[in-house]
Amino acid sequence: MNLLPVAEAQNRLLSRARPVVASETLPLAEAEGRVLAVDLTAGLTQPPFNASAMDGYALRREDAPEPGAVLKVIGTSSAGHGFEGSVGQGEAVRIFTGAPVPPGADSVLLQEDAEKTEGGIRTNFPVRQGQHVRPRGQDFAEGEAVLSAGTVLDFSRLTVAAGMNRPDVEVLRRPLVAILATGDELLPPGSTPGPSQIIASNTFGIAALARKAGADVLDLGIAPDDKARISAAIGTARDAKVDVIVTLGGASVGDHDLVQATLIEAGMQLDFWRIAMRPGKPLMVGSFGETHVLGLPGNPVSSLVCSLLFLEPLIRKLASLPPVQREATVEAAVTLRANDHRQDYIRAKLSKSAAGDWLAEPFGKQDSSMMKVFAAADCLVIRPPHAPELPAGAPCPVMLLRPDLLA
Repeated sequence: MNLLPVAEAQNRLLSRARPVVASETLPLAEAEGRVLAVDLTAGLTQPPFNASAMDGYALRREDAPEPGAVLKVIGTSSAGHGFEGSVGQGEAVRIFTGAPVPPGADSVLLQEDAEKTEGGIRTNFPVRQGQHVRPRGQDFAEGEAVLSAGTVLDFSRLTVAAGMNRPDVEVLRRPLVAILATGDELLPPGSTPGPSQIIASNTFGIAALARKAGADVLDLGIAPDDKARISAAIGTARDAKVDVIVTLGGASVGDHDLVQATLIEAGMQLDFWRIAMRPGKPLMVGSFGETHVLGLPGNPVSSLVCSLLFLEPLIRKLASLPPVQREATVEAAVTLRANDHRQDYIRAKLSKSAAGDWLAEPFGKQDSSMMKVFAAADCLVIRPPHAPELPAGAPCPVMLLRPDLLA
């Protein structure tokens, strides 16, 4: 079987992904990062009254068109304690920021533009009509659709939602991702491995990546190399109506690679497997109806690279979230040798040159089992298939492991 190019594999996976449409209602305090399922309308008008934007004096502009007007101060209006009368000819009310502008007044004179007199003030500055007054409904009106369906609720949108007097919001359900590690050799962290055993590590990084991408996670644990046990775990995922099943290891077709065969026997439609990439060649993609299946390699680095390239964008599309912008161009810190037919993703460290340019320097060891190197890396240098030698200092495409690194 020919190896599938990375871009084609991504397109084939994402082209059949349909965003989740089911919704749920959440308290506003739990809705950060969620996507609105419906338009969110204001439950009140904001501001609910004409409000002062500054500390000063509420007055009628016609009484103080020029400096030197003398006005009688008849009361005070403060936030939460409005003046209960009205302002008539030659009168003013001491007012504070956020307080209601009393009936009759149409403008606010800044406190520093007034001189106190016996029982009143003298204006030292001309007053413009409506100055320093926030009109009722300036921000939004009751019933107005302020946030539209599909909006991601971040800090500013949560603030306006609260100001709209909405204690809860209807948001799209998060995609549910089931993760199953496979292999007789695997034990959970905290175990004492035997001579032929290792600790299962992939699940934790991939689960974290899935949650960060906008999914909820169902951990199916570890299944040994046994078709019945693997089949039972897959059945649990399907019964839970997950949106994505992720298997770790065993997706090839060797004597001990049982995952692909077990999935096909359970009814999975195999779309493709074996990608022209390094690391991560034995990636498998299939489906049970609308449930996506990703069979990731068992090596930790391979599974993480594949998750960044395939699982993260899949989850983001299912969740109606924008793609994570990881691509960037920096300079190669060293000469990069010519590449073969597989697209390379090389772990590298970023630094700045004396001129202030970002440089990517690959680590010397790139074995796909080396988790420590991956944890120390800032980016993956991308070497396209058949790329010629790239000299030091030349532009170099990278995938950022932490998208804000170059901000």
